[in-house]
Amino acid sequence: MEILVLYYSRHGKTAQLAQWIAHGIEEVQGVQARIRTVPEVSTVCEAQADEIPAQGPLYATLDDLTECHGLAMGSPTRFGNMAAPLKYFLDSTSPLWMGGALAGKPAVLFTSSASAHGGQESTLLSMMLPLLHHGMCILGIPYSNPELVHTTGGGSPYGAGHVAGAQGEKSFTDQEKTLAKALGRRLAQTALKLSV
Repeated sequence: MEILVLYYSRHGKTAQLAQWIAHGIEEVQGVQARIRTVPEVSTVCEAQADEIPAQGPLYATLDDLTECHGLAMGSPTRFGNMAAPLKYFLDSTSPLWMGGALAGKPAVLFTSSASAHGGQESTLLSMMLPLLHHGMCILGIPYSNPELVHTTGGGSPYGAGHVAGAQGEKSFTDQEKTLAKALGRRLAQTALKLSV
């Protein structure tokens, strides 16, 4: 069983968070993480990204979404919203919506921002909207994870997070790592239960 970890990352912090979530997914026996990203969006309409990125994970396709048993989706916070490249990719998923390809699949969300009050929760909520339209089952982080109460960095009931600092200088806190892995585990466990 594969869980798609789909993200956009400009400076690498969201990509690192994706790795922690993937670790949590793969702690569940019989489940693998399939990590994918999306290309930059060009201001030049005719410009296209290469089909294969120069480094990092492959670019996501609609097949990645169709084939997955669950989705972990992440974006850096952009003024309290998801970044344009991820939104651009989601806007291409209408054929999946028309066929109900994602309906009933579990999904979780993650984000990073420069500051603790940089819009993490509204970004997570903005990413939920298209997934709800697709009929996905949104999971959060329950307060049974004690790190949620004590985190001084990212992470909320809406999803995993990281506070990166204005220049991306902050390292991941132990709570941020634990919450990201817990969210990945919860997604994988739920996907297994729903597949029975």
